[in-house]
Amino acid sequence: MSSQRKTLICLIVCFAVVLGILIGVLSIMLDRGMLSADTPTTQPTTMATEPTTESTTRPMPTEPTTEPTTEPTTVPTEPTEPPVYKESTATIAATGDMLIHSYLYKDALQPDGTYDFTDMFTYMAGYIQAADYAVANLETTLSGAPYSGFPQFCCPDGIVPSLQSVGFDMLLTANNHTYDKYSQGFYRTQEVLKSFGMDYLGTVDSLEMPLWQIREVNGIKIGMICYTYETDDDPEKKALNGIPMNAETAPLIGTFSYGQLETFYTEMQQQITAMELAGADAVVLYIHWGNEYQLKQNATQSAMAQKLCDLGVDVIVGGHPHVIQPMELLTSTVDENHKTVCLYSTGNAISNQNRLELSKQCPTGHSEDGVVFSFTFAKYSDGTVILESVDLLPTWVYRTGAHGSHVYSYQVIPLDMQITDWQTAFNLPADVAASAMESYQRTMAIIGSGLESVQNYLAQLVWETETNLGIA
Repeated sequence: MSSQRKTLICLIVCFAVVLGILIGVLSIMLDRGMLSADTPTTQPTTMATEPTTESTTRPMPTEPTTEPTTEPTTVPTEPTEPPVYKESTATIAATGDMLIHSYLYKDALQPDGTYDFTDMFTYMAGYIQAADYAVANLETTLSGAPYSGFPQFCCPDGIVPSLQSVGFDMLLTANNHTYDKYSQGFYRTQEVLKSFGMDYLGTVDSLEMPLWQIREVNGIKIGMICYTYETDDDPEKKALNGIPMNAETAPLIGTFSYGQLETFYTEMQQQITAMELAGADAVVLYIHWGNEYQLKQNATQSAMAQKLCDLGVDVIVGGHPHVIQPMELLTSTVDENHKTVCLYSTGNAISNQNRLELSKQCPTGHSEDGVVFSFTFAKYSDGTVILESVDLLPTWVYRTGAHGSHVYSYQVIPLDMQITDWQTAFNLPADVAASAMESYQRTMAIIGSGLESVQNYLAQLVWETETNLGIA
């Protein structure tokens, strides 16, 4: 072989070696992504590739597609009102006339010469004490000896601690017998009541004292006021039981004249306004009015009750007729949302007005009947106050002793239908227990339908009030 041929073969071999090396290097670079290569035409041109940790170029930053993340902001919220709830209740018990005839204080006379009336109310004490505040009408004066009954009453002072021990908190002193013993008896009655720490309403001993009072019972402020009718025989003179009051004492007694009712309404409006300004949550009026021994209120009583409802009185408790009169629910003609519960007469709490004594005026026995009228106010935590309920306990005065003997004993019997055997519970003879039931039936015949109507209304009022306040 010639030298030229050998040289050519060597060059070819070297070229092949170099070319092989170059091809190998290119393959490595392609594998590592250091060079781009044409993509086979059989693959889509937009195929995504896995990102690599190294790259010769970096993508340009782009604007964020969402708002930048910030610290959460606390939005202030209104404070949550606490739930409303019933805060308290106040039950007031009111009974009728404590008409202390001479036979009653003779029965109360003790061997040591003192007077104790407590035994007359033995069976009543638990009912009176169950109330938060109990009221009775003291239809007599405390003028000191000599004592007397009808027509000008004067009772021993012992009636006051006796009624306190039973559970009474307040005595009403504005009635047609307030001035029976003139100015001396008028002032002494108040002195005695004060000496025993007994609340009283209807009279004051100074013009600086208002006729109204506010009694706070379980946190509920109850405005109370008491009035009695004047004798209208002489319109120019203020008189009670036919006895003219002097210029000094007349303004100190809560009185009204049937002949000048507009004057009374104006005065009542002023009194109500004063009570409300003093913080009264409710207003109760105790009033001496009507006709004796009439089983239904007269037209004047009805008209007065409506006007007093219009003025804003919440409860009217009537007395003087010595018999029970109906209960009624009145709606104000000024504010249809305001209603008044009116019991026209509570009858006699205790007296000697037995059917035998009143064979001409009241032979039916209605003068032996009375009631304990209970009414309950409720106060809610938002300040709302409503009359929540009313109830009645009929009572009957049981008198023992032969008629005409002038020696009698008296016992007030609670006609509680929850007690199944009155004869045993109150130690009554069988015929007397039957008389007690007759008394209950007399009372409920007069007052039952009105009581039911008022109770139904108040139950609905409670439901509506608590629903509006969000109380389940």
